[in-house]
Amino acid sequence: MNSNSNYKITDADIKQINKRSLFAFQLGWNYERMQNSGYLYTILPQLRKMYGDGTPELKEMMKAHVQFFNTSPFFNTIVTGIDLAIEENEGIKGKESVNGLKVGLMGPFAAIGDSIFAALIPAVFGALAAAMAKEGNPTGLFIWVLANIAICVFRWKQLHFAYEKGVSLVTEMRDTLNALTDAATVLGVFMVGALVATMINVKFGWVPNIGGVSVNIQNDLDMIIPKLLPAAIVGFVYWLLGKKNMTSTKAILIVLVLCVVLGGLGVLTKA
Repeated sequence: MNSNSNYKITDADIKQINKRSLFAFQLGWNYERMQNSGYLYTILPQLRKMYGDGTPELKEMMKAHVQFFNTSPFFNTIVTGIDLAIEENEGIKGKESVNGLKVGLMGPFAAIGDSIFAALIPAVFGALAAAMAKEGNPTGLFIWVLANIAICVFRWKQLHFAYEKGVSLVTEMRDTLNALTDAATVLGVFMVGALVATMINVKFGWVPNIGGVSVNIQNDLDMIIPKLLPAAIVGFVYWLLGKKNMTSTKAILIVLVLCVVLGGLGVLTKA
């Protein structure tokens, strides 16, 4: 195949890129350059059509695309769409623009994607689904499934939008994206607080007798701050995770052992 600098991305290309992004983008993840191979794999057929098989231009752009890259898998095709718009118009001359684009956008988009799709949506819809399931309502399952289908549809649609808008998308949406990130962060923190209060059902079961008077510790704590014990447990786990060599698995085991021991002694009980 000869070099074809005038090649235009087609609807079939968009579908192919979306399929590779949804099902294979993270398969090549590595600790050295993270998502670099997944990014290249996602757009390699289009690069071959634009630059030609075995051409020096193709090799040069392939080397450019296997440099370090890491962003939210929910927003990666926005970068891809803008990248393809640049390469389609400028070819090999747009290499520096593409490199700058990827370096400049992968950090902000990682923060936005993680805030919304890795924290906010799982917290909101996961809590709703879990609360319904706890009450024996199967609707929660369908809510969770529909939320994830909506995310996949969003990921599918954003590539074409980013490709059509090109570089102007970054400047047009900068303020909107910043505001969206701040709002998602606040709402995510709010939902985590709500989860602490509703999902951690534990209280003090120990009622010591001091001078012939029973002291109900749980009632006293509720008079100070309701749900103080669940908040303290979350704070304890947060403190554990800040320790060197501590992992989430170790933290879970520590909490599990403490709950079994303190529950057996009657210090803690289910709310």
